[in-house]
Amino acid sequence: MSKILVIGEAAQGQLRNVSFEAIAAAKKIDENAEVVALLLGDGSLEEQANEMIKYGADRAITVSHENLKNYTSEGYGQVVLQVIEEENPTGVVMGHTAIGKDLTPKIAARLDIGLISDAINIEKDGDEVVFTRPIYSGKAFEKKIIKEGMTFATIRPNNIPALEKDDSRSGEVVAKDIDVKDLRTIVKEVIRKKSEGVDLSEAKIIVAGGRGMKSKEGFEKLYELADVLGAAVGASRGACDADFCDYSLQIGQTGKVVTPDLYFAFGISGAIQHLAGMSNSKVIVAVNQDPDANIFNVADYGIVGDVFEVIPLLIEEIKALQNN
Repeated sequence: MSKILVIGEAAQGQLRNVSFEAIAAAKKIDENAEVVALLLGDGSLEEQANEMIKYGADRAITVSHENLKNYTSEGYGQVVLQVIEEENPTGVVMGHTAIGKDLTPKIAARLDIGLISDAINIEKDGDEVVFTRPIYSGKAFEKKIIKEGMTFATIRPNNIPALEKDDSRSGEVVAKDIDVKDLRTIVKEVIRKKSEGVDLSEAKIIVAGGRGMKSKEGFEKLYELADVLGAAVGASRGACDADFCDYSLQIGQTGKVVTPDLYFAFGISGAIQHLAGMSNSKVIVAVNQDPDANIFNVADYGIVGDVFEVIPLLIEEIKALQNN
């Protein structure tokens, strides 16, 4: 029987949605495979492990160690390599997140195997598993297959829907004792920048602003709309350069790549670098005063108008719908 190892991510005790999406990806690779969830961290991980099982994993392995409290490629790498050696899976899947992008190439190099990164779709073609991934900043797509050896892939968040949660599912959870040692890098302290609202990389709805928001005060209007929608706030490089917001909100070729169900672009011209980070959103709504703005070429819906007139109207309409 084939076996697929899914490496989950639990930040501050909360599982990231892409952990559940990775389980669904494993089922797409081989619906008959045993799916084994792996969670690393510090302290008890049993609750998160059971959550992975409810989303489709057959059993779970947890590894808790003080040197896994904060991510380091050495610490996580030691554990993942040992678990792979012991479990001998036919495949490994992880989210294409900041941790996934750093960890998986190093694991692949140590195992001398190939890695398919940033997959946005997985489908079967006879006996072959076909992975689709974007290339050239999202302007084209390529299909890849694994010819031999272990299947190793990372998946982009918000592209492969998670399986429906089944609270009746149960499975074995094993707490494995692995000594994480001889680390050359020790994280002494992590200072997190305070973020507002929903996590940008996994948000289903994103409200993004560009230079057309004109100021930090103008950007506050986006937070009002995002609050009503339960959305995350993003920005173009131009807005970040103009100091309207923090660079942690930047979406684009040199920022975050996002694929929400709904993307609002306010005062964003649509430079190719920005489009590389959001053009695969399922529905794009653009608002800009310039009718010739490039953003309208990728938008599903466009409004030519002043963002400071449109945003209050949207907030008013959405609140009215919510109250009805």
